[in-house]
Amino acid sequence: MIHNVSIKNLGVIHDFSTDRLSNINLIIGENGTGKTFLLKSLYASVKTMEQFHRGNNRRSVQDLLAEKLRWTFQTETLGELVTKGEQDGLSFSLMNDGTDFSFSFSKSAAVKIANVSSLEEQRASNSIFLPAKEIISLIPVILRSRDVDQAFGFDDTYYDLAKALQIKPHRGKNYKTFADSRLLLQNIVHGKVDYSEENQSWYFVNSRNQKFSIDTTSEGTKKIAILDRLLANGYLSPSSIIFIDEIESALHPKAIYDFLDIIEKLAFDMGIQIFIASHSYFVIKKLYLIALKRKQSVMCYSMNGNEKAAVSDLRDGMPDNSIIRESVRLYEEEVDQTL
Repeated sequence: MIHNVSIKNLGVIHDFSTDRLSNINLIIGENGTGKTFLLKSLYASVKTMEQFHRGNNRRSVQDLLAEKLRWTFQTETLGELVTKGEQDGLSFSLMNDGTDFSFSFSKSAAVKIANVSSLEEQRASNSIFLPAKEIISLIPVILRSRDVDQAFGFDDTYYDLAKALQIKPHRGKNYKTFADSRLLLQNIVHGKVDYSEENQSWYFVNSRNQKFSIDTTSEGTKKIAILDRLLANGYLSPSSIIFIDEIESALHPKAIYDFLDIIEKLAFDMGIQIFIASHSYFVIKKLYLIALKRKQSVMCYSMNGNEKAAVSDLRDGMPDNSIIRESVRLYEEEVDQTL
């Protein structure tokens, strides 16, 4: 697990630090407050640790990190990631299972990073980032944009996910929690998404065994199918970390609740650490109920632009933030209109 994080002058994030992290971590806040920036910076760092000296790869940690940051944030120079108007450079650090990983650079940084902590060994797992939009129908386009065109367009969160989804589901026993979660996922969409090697195309099969083209399948179904595939093909393991951006996107509130039940299982029964960015009152409320049921901490970070993020534990109650306040305001407006 990631145990602590400290970030200064990364894009819209001026100063973020916490040593209060849990199995499920929720990042909330208004648009433009840095939720996705936070997720992507954590993801780029963790993936660098996982790719370091994997197999026959002997690239330096400096080169791996610089490439990962540029392709994750789609920036011509690394210096563009430094908060505008700040004289100090960007600094980042985290601790993952006893390993400290940190880096820093200034506005003048181009495509190299000099100040990166050394790594003794790789992080032996596969973490993944699930973006707000589904990508199953875009996999060929995503892979071509990187492997052939070498052009910005789809960042590394999309590219890594596209490659992971191409791994075939393995036969034989799976982790029981993964198998149970897959059944729950398939119940949400009343079917499953699969890939035809013969036709080299994705398709959806409903509970009546009717087959449909992936292009006619709802975005919410495809989004849920992504996690199902990753649980089936062995890409994820108990030491993986899952980053989810706007988990509520394209999902009905009932599906959000059911999806978060699966997240609960993966986090507390399997030990996978999960970071979720959201705007949704439904997501906050459901995670609050999960924290109460499990009697476990679910940490919540309310991003506030230039101010430091407010940190709270959902086990202690619903946090005071703009999403909750807006929900209350709508209720009060309804009361005013009806009385």
